[in-house]
Amino acid sequence: MPDDHACCHQSNRGFLRNKLFLVFVFTLALVLLSYFFPVLVAFRKILVNYLQSIWWAVALGLFLGGLIDHYVPREYISKILARKSPLTILNAVCLGFLMSACSHGILALSIQLHKKGASNPAVVSFLLVSPWANFAVTMMLLSLFGAKGLFIIIAAIVIALNTGFIFIFLEKKGLIEKNKNIVQVSEGYSIIHDFRARLASYRFNKDSISADFRGVAKGVFALSEMVLWWIVLGVLIASLAGAYIPVHFFHKFMGPTLLGLIVTLVLATLIEVCSEGSSPLAFEIYRQSGALGNSFVFLMSGVVTDYTEIGLLWSNVGRRVALCMPLVAVPQVIVVGYLANIFFK
Repeated sequence: MPDDHACCHQSNRGFLRNKLFLVFVFTLALVLLSYFFPVLVAFRKILVNYLQSIWWAVALGLFLGGLIDHYVPREYISKILARKSPLTILNAVCLGFLMSACSHGILALSIQLHKKGASNPAVVSFLLVSPWANFAVTMMLLSLFGAKGLFIIIAAIVIALNTGFIFIFLEKKGLIEKNKNIVQVSEGYSIIHDFRARLASYRFNKDSISADFRGVAKGVFALSEMVLWWIVLGVLIASLAGAYIPVHFFHKFMGPTLLGLIVTLVLATLIEVCSEGSSPLAFEIYRQSGALGNSFVFLMSGVVTDYTEIGLLWSNVGRRVALCMPLVAVPQVIVVGYLANIFFK
Protein backbone atom coordinates (compact mmCIF):
# COMPACT_ATOMS: atom_id res chain seq x y z
CA MET A 1 0.00 0.00 0.00
CA PRO A 2 1.44 3.48 -0.88
CA ASP A 3 2.38 5.77 1.94
CA ASP A 4 -0.10 8.68 1.85
CA HIS A 5 2.11 10.78 4.11
CA ALA A 6 5.09 10.24 1.81
CA CYS A 7 3.00 11.34 -1.20
CA CYS A 8 1.90 14.41 0.73
CA HIS A 9 5.48 15.30 1.61
CA GLN A 10 6.58 14.86 -2.01
CA SER A 11 3.72 17.10 -3.16
CA ASN A 12 4.66 19.76 -0.61
CA ARG A 13 8.31 19.61 -1.63
CA GLY A 14 7.19 19.98 -5.25
CA PHE A 15 5.34 23.19 -4.42
CA LEU A 16 8.26 24.50 -2.38
CA ARG A 17 10.56 23.95 -5.36
CA ASN A 18 8.19 25.66 -7.78
CA LYS A 19 9.64 29.11 -8.47
CA LEU A 20 6.35 30.58 -9.67
CA PHE A 21 4.59 29.37 -6.53
CA LEU A 22 7.27 30.83 -4.23
CA VAL A 23 7.36 34.22 -5.97
CA PHE A 24 3.56 34.38 -6.09
CA VAL A 25 3.22 33.55 -2.37
CA PHE A 26 5.84 36.15 -1.40
CA THR A 27 4.16 38.83 -3.53
CA LEU A 28 0.72 37.94 -2.17
CA ALA A 29 2.07 38.10 1.40
CA LEU A 30 3.37 41.65 0.82
CA VAL A 31 0.01 42.68 -0.66
CA LEU A 32 -1.88 41.29 2.34
CA LEU A 33 0.56 42.93 4.78
CA SER A 34 -0.03 46.28 3.03
CA TYR A 35 -3.54 46.34 4.55
CA PHE A 36 -1.99 46.32 8.02
CA PHE A 37 1.23 48.31 7.45
CA PRO A 38 0.72 51.70 5.73
CA VAL A 39 4.34 51.78 4.54
CA LEU A 40 3.47 49.04 2.03
CA VAL A 41 0.39 50.77 0.57
CA ALA A 42 2.44 52.58 -2.10
CA PHE A 43 3.96 49.27 -3.15
CA ARG A 44 0.52 47.68 -3.47
CA LYS A 45 -0.87 50.51 -5.60
CA ILE A 46 2.08 50.48 -8.00
CA LEU A 47 1.94 46.68 -8.23
CA VAL A 48 -1.76 46.84 -9.13
CA ASN A 49 -1.03 49.47 -11.79
CA TYR A 50 1.71 47.28 -13.28
CA LEU A 51 -0.53 44.23 -13.36
CA GLN A 52 -3.37 46.20 -14.95
CA SER A 53 -0.95 47.41 -17.63
CA ILE A 54 0.72 44.13 -18.52
CA TRP A 55 -1.69 41.26 -17.83
CA TRP A 56 -3.17 41.38 -21.34
CA ALA A 57 0.28 41.48 -22.97
CA VAL A 58 1.48 38.50 -20.94
CA ALA A 59 -1.71 36.57 -21.69
CA LEU A 60 -1.47 37.45 -25.39
CA GLY A 61 2.19 36.45 -25.52
CA LEU A 62 1.50 33.09 -23.85
CA PHE A 63 -1.48 32.44 -26.11
CA LEU A 64 0.45 33.27 -29.29
CA GLY A 65 3.29 31.12 -27.97
CA GLY A 66 0.83 28.24 -27.52
CA LEU A 67 -0.43 28.71 -31.08
CA ILE A 68 3.14 28.64 -32.40
CA ASP A 69 3.96 25.57 -30.34
CA HIS A 70 0.99 23.62 -31.70
CA TYR A 71 0.62 24.85 -35.26
CA VAL A 72 4.05 25.98 -36.48
CA PRO A 73 6.50 23.18 -37.37
CA ARG A 74 10.13 23.60 -36.37
CA GLU A 75 11.08 23.45 -40.05
CA TYR A 76 9.28 26.76 -40.69
CA ILE A 77 11.14 28.62 -37.94
CA SER A 78 14.47 26.99 -38.83
CA LYS A 79 13.96 27.96 -42.48
CA ILE A 80 13.21 31.62 -41.71
CA LEU A 81 15.14 32.33 -38.50
CA ALA A 82 18.03 29.87 -38.28
CA ARG A 83 20.25 30.55 -41.28
CA LYS A 84 23.65 32.06 -40.54
CA SER A 85 23.15 35.14 -42.67
CA PRO A 86 22.12 38.79 -42.28
CA LEU A 87 18.76 37.87 -43.89
CA THR A 88 17.89 35.89 -40.75
CA ILE A 89 18.35 39.01 -38.60
CA LEU A 90 16.30 41.09 -41.04
CA ASN A 91 13.51 38.49 -40.86
CA ALA A 92 13.61 38.57 -37.04
CA VAL A 93 13.43 42.38 -36.97
CA CYS A 94 10.55 42.47 -39.48
CA LEU A 95 8.68 39.86 -37.46
CA GLY A 96 9.27 41.90 -34.30
CA PHE A 97 7.85 45.01 -35.97
CA LEU A 98 4.64 43.15 -36.81
CA MET A 99 4.15 41.98 -33.23
CA SER A 100 1.84 44.23 -31.20
CA ALA A 101 2.88 43.01 -27.76
CA CYS A 102 4.94 44.77 -25.10
CA SER A 103 8.21 43.49 -23.66
CA HIS A 104 6.44 41.20 -21.18
CA GLY A 105 4.43 39.52 -23.93
CA ILE A 106 7.45 39.34 -26.24
CA LEU A 107 9.35 37.33 -23.60
CA ALA A 108 7.04 34.37 -24.06
CA LEU A 109 7.16 34.62 -27.84
CA SER A 110 10.97 34.86 -27.86
CA ILE A 111 11.37 31.70 -25.81
CA GLN A 112 8.81 29.93 -27.97
CA LEU A 113 10.72 30.87 -31.13
CA HIS A 114 13.87 29.52 -29.48
CA LYS A 115 12.10 26.24 -28.69
CA LYS A 116 10.93 26.02 -32.28
CA GLY A 117 14.42 26.40 -33.74
CA ALA A 118 15.16 30.11 -34.23
CA SER A 119 18.88 30.86 -33.97
CA ASN A 120 20.07 32.65 -30.84
CA PRO A 121 21.11 35.80 -32.81
CA ALA A 122 17.60 35.95 -34.28
CA VAL A 123 15.99 35.50 -30.84
CA VAL A 124 18.06 38.35 -29.38
CA SER A 125 17.25 40.68 -32.30
CA PHE A 126 13.55 39.84 -32.02
CA LEU A 127 13.65 40.46 -28.26
CA LEU A 128 15.39 43.83 -28.68
CA VAL A 129 13.27 45.28 -31.46
CA SER A 130 9.76 44.10 -30.62
CA PRO A 131 8.87 46.24 -27.58
CA TRP A 132 9.95 49.59 -29.08
CA ALA A 133 9.59 49.18 -32.82
CA ASN A 134 6.32 47.28 -33.00
CA PHE A 135 3.47 48.99 -34.83
CA ALA A 136 1.35 49.85 -31.79
CA VAL A 137 4.19 51.49 -29.86
CA THR A 138 5.37 53.24 -33.04
CA MET A 139 2.03 55.06 -33.15
CA MET A 140 2.26 55.91 -29.44
CA LEU A 141 5.82 57.28 -29.69
CA LEU A 142 4.95 59.39 -32.73
CA SER A 143 1.94 60.84 -30.92
CA LEU A 144 4.07 61.74 -27.87
CA PHE A 145 7.39 62.82 -29.41
CA GLY A 146 6.31 63.84 -32.92
CA ALA A 147 9.06 63.48 -35.51
CA LYS A 148 11.59 62.80 -32.74
CA GLY A 149 9.68 59.61 -31.97
CA LEU A 150 10.75 58.38 -35.41
CA PHE A 151 14.38 58.75 -34.31
CA ILE A 152 13.72 56.51 -31.29
CA ILE A 153 12.11 53.84 -33.46
CA ILE A 154 14.82 53.85 -36.14
CA ALA A 155 17.58 53.82 -33.50
CA ALA A 156 15.96 50.80 -31.78
CA ILE A 157 15.82 48.95 -35.13
CA VAL A 158 19.47 49.77 -35.91
CA ILE A 159 20.63 48.53 -32.49
CA ALA A 160 18.63 45.32 -32.89
CA LEU A 161 20.19 44.73 -36.33
CA ASN A 162 23.73 45.52 -35.16
CA THR A 163 23.38 43.27 -32.13
CA GLY A 164 22.06 40.43 -34.26
CA PHE A 165 24.96 40.74 -36.74
CA ILE A 166 27.48 40.77 -33.87
CA PHE A 167 25.81 37.69 -32.36
CA ILE A 168 26.13 35.86 -35.68
CA PHE A 169 29.88 36.54 -35.52
CA LEU A 170 30.05 35.42 -31.87
CA GLU A 171 28.16 32.23 -32.69
CA LYS A 172 30.46 31.41 -35.61
CA LYS A 173 33.48 31.84 -33.29
CA GLY A 174 31.90 29.59 -30.67
CA LEU A 175 31.71 32.40 -28.11
CA ILE A 176 27.99 31.94 -27.43
CA GLU A 177 25.74 28.89 -27.31
CA LYS A 178 24.00 27.52 -30.40
CA ASN A 179 20.35 26.60 -30.33
CA LYS A 180 20.05 22.81 -30.13
CA ASN A 181 16.42 22.97 -31.28
CA ILE A 182 17.35 23.90 -34.85
CA VAL A 183 16.43 21.25 -37.41
CA GLN A 184 18.19 20.80 -40.74
CA VAL A 185 16.05 21.95 -43.66
CA SER A 186 16.89 21.05 -47.26
CA GLU A 187 17.55 23.85 -49.75
CA GLY A 188 14.48 22.94 -51.78
CA TYR A 189 12.12 22.90 -48.81
CA SER A 190 9.11 25.16 -49.40
CA ILE A 191 7.03 26.45 -46.50
CA ILE A 192 4.17 27.33 -48.86
CA HIS A 193 4.00 23.85 -50.41
CA ASP A 194 4.21 22.18 -47.00
CA PHE A 195 1.49 24.45 -45.60
CA ARG A 196 -0.81 23.67 -48.52
CA ALA A 197 -0.26 19.95 -48.02
CA ARG A 198 -1.03 20.19 -44.30
CA LEU A 199 -4.13 22.30 -44.98
CA ALA A 200 -5.41 19.85 -47.58
CA SER A 201 -5.06 16.91 -45.18
CA TYR A 202 -6.64 18.72 -42.20
CA ARG A 203 -10.15 17.60 -41.26
CA PHE A 204 -12.27 20.17 -39.42
CA ASN A 205 -14.44 18.28 -36.95
CA LYS A 206 -15.12 17.89 -33.23
CA ASP A 207 -12.12 15.63 -32.68
CA SER A 208 -9.69 17.96 -34.47
CA ILE A 209 -11.01 21.00 -32.58
CA SER A 210 -10.59 19.15 -29.28
CA ALA A 211 -7.05 18.06 -30.22
CA ASP A 212 -6.14 21.59 -31.28
CA PHE A 213 -7.47 23.03 -28.02
CA ARG A 214 -5.48 20.54 -25.95
CA GLY A 215 -2.35 21.17 -28.04
CA VAL A 216 -2.52 24.96 -27.66
CA ALA A 217 -3.28 24.66 -23.92
CA LYS A 218 -0.32 22.32 -23.47
CA GLY A 219 1.95 24.83 -25.21
CA VAL A 220 0.65 27.71 -23.08
CA PHE A 221 1.17 25.73 -19.87
CA ALA A 222 4.71 24.67 -20.80
CA LEU A 223 5.63 28.24 -21.74
CA SER A 224 4.07 29.61 -18.54
CA GLU A 225 6.27 27.36 -16.42
CA MET A 226 9.36 28.81 -18.09
CA VAL A 227 8.60 32.53 -18.21
CA LEU A 228 5.82 33.48 -15.80
CA TRP A 229 7.85 33.39 -12.60
CA TRP A 230 10.45 35.71 -14.13
CA ILE A 231 7.73 38.18 -15.09
CA VAL A 232 6.17 38.12 -11.60
CA LEU A 233 9.62 38.60 -10.05
CA GLY A 234 10.36 41.51 -12.40
CA VAL A 235 7.06 43.23 -11.58
CA LEU A 236 7.66 42.69 -7.84
CA ILE A 237 11.11 44.33 -7.90
CA ALA A 238 9.90 47.13 -10.20
CA SER A 239 6.99 47.87 -7.84
CA LEU A 240 9.28 48.08 -4.81
CA ALA A 241 11.69 50.37 -6.66
CA GLY A 242 8.90 52.57 -8.01
CA ALA A 243 7.34 52.90 -4.58
CA TYR A 244 10.44 53.79 -2.58
CA ILE A 245 12.77 55.74 -4.91
CA PRO A 246 11.86 59.47 -4.55
CA VAL A 247 10.51 61.19 -7.67
CA HIS A 248 12.80 64.23 -7.27
CA PHE A 249 15.76 61.88 -7.65
CA PHE A 250 14.79 61.42 -11.31
CA HIS A 251 14.79 65.14 -12.04
CA LYS A 252 18.02 65.87 -10.19
CA PHE A 253 20.22 63.14 -11.59
CA MET A 254 18.75 62.44 -15.04
CA GLY A 255 19.94 65.50 -16.94
CA PRO A 256 21.44 65.51 -20.50
CA THR A 257 24.93 64.43 -19.35
CA LEU A 258 26.88 61.19 -19.46
CA LEU A 259 26.21 60.77 -15.72
CA GLY A 260 22.52 61.40 -16.37
CA LEU A 261 22.49 58.69 -19.05
CA ILE A 262 24.14 56.16 -16.72
CA VAL A 263 21.75 57.00 -13.85
CA THR A 264 18.83 56.65 -16.27
CA LEU A 265 20.18 53.28 -17.38
CA VAL A 266 20.43 52.02 -13.79
CA LEU A 267 17.02 53.27 -12.71
CA ALA A 268 15.27 52.01 -15.84
CA THR A 269 16.79 48.61 -15.11
CA LEU A 270 15.09 48.62 -11.71
CA ILE A 271 11.82 50.30 -12.71
CA GLU A 272 10.97 48.31 -15.81
CA VAL A 273 7.45 48.72 -17.13
CA CYS A 274 5.79 47.39 -20.26
CA SER A 275 6.51 49.36 -23.42
CA GLU A 276 3.09 51.02 -23.51
CA GLY A 277 3.55 52.14 -19.90
CA SER A 278 7.17 53.24 -20.38
CA SER A 279 6.43 55.50 -23.35
CA PRO A 280 4.58 58.18 -21.32
CA LEU A 281 7.26 57.96 -18.59
CA ALA A 282 9.98 58.45 -21.19
CA PHE A 283 8.13 61.48 -22.55
CA GLU A 284 7.87 62.91 -19.03
CA ILE A 285 11.66 62.59 -18.68
CA TYR A 286 12.07 64.46 -21.97
CA ARG A 287 9.56 67.14 -20.96
CA GLN A 288 11.21 67.73 -17.59
CA SER A 289 14.87 67.50 -18.64
CA GLY A 290 14.83 68.23 -22.38
CA ALA A 291 17.10 65.19 -22.84
CA LEU A 292 15.81 63.05 -25.70
CA GLY A 293 18.78 60.73 -25.30
CA ASN A 294 17.79 59.99 -21.71
CA SER A 295 14.29 59.08 -22.86
CA PHE A 296 15.77 56.72 -25.45
CA VAL A 297 18.04 55.10 -22.84
CA PHE A 298 15.09 54.77 -20.47
CA LEU A 299 13.07 52.94 -23.14
CA MET A 300 15.86 50.66 -24.36
CA SER A 301 17.02 49.78 -20.86
CA GLY A 302 13.72 48.03 -20.35
CA VAL A 303 15.10 45.27 -22.57
CA VAL A 304 18.91 45.41 -22.74
CA THR A 305 19.52 45.49 -18.97
CA ASP A 306 16.29 44.15 -17.48
CA TYR A 307 16.78 41.24 -15.09
CA THR A 308 13.65 39.51 -16.40
CA GLU A 309 14.95 39.32 -19.98
CA ILE A 310 18.50 38.42 -18.93
CA GLY A 311 17.23 35.80 -16.48
CA LEU A 312 15.05 34.18 -19.11
CA LEU A 313 17.90 34.05 -21.61
CA TRP A 314 20.21 32.67 -18.90
CA SER A 315 17.89 29.81 -17.95
CA ASN A 316 16.39 28.99 -21.35
CA VAL A 317 18.72 30.10 -24.15
CA GLY A 318 22.26 30.18 -22.77
CA ARG A 319 24.34 31.87 -20.10
CA ARG A 320 26.81 33.36 -22.55
CA VAL A 321 23.95 34.67 -24.70
CA ALA A 322 22.44 36.30 -21.59
CA LEU A 323 25.75 37.93 -20.60
CA CYS A 324 26.60 39.08 -24.11
CA MET A 325 23.29 40.81 -24.78
CA PRO A 326 23.89 43.72 -22.35
CA LEU A 327 27.63 43.75 -23.13
CA VAL A 328 26.90 44.24 -26.84
CA ALA A 329 23.74 46.36 -26.67
CA VAL A 330 24.35 48.71 -23.72
CA PRO A 331 27.35 50.56 -25.27
CA GLN A 332 25.28 51.15 -28.41
CA VAL A 333 22.38 52.50 -26.35
CA ILE A 334 24.65 54.86 -24.40
CA VAL A 335 26.35 56.16 -27.57
CA VAL A 336 23.03 56.76 -29.35
CA GLY A 337 21.60 58.43 -26.24
CA TYR A 338 24.66 60.68 -25.91
CA LEU A 339 24.49 61.72 -29.57
CA ALA A 340 20.75 62.37 -29.28
CA ASN A 341 21.36 64.74 -26.36
CA ILE A 342 23.87 66.65 -28.49
CA PHE A 343 21.86 66.91 -31.70
CA PHE A 344 18.35 67.30 -30.24
CA LYS A 345 18.86 70.11 -27.75
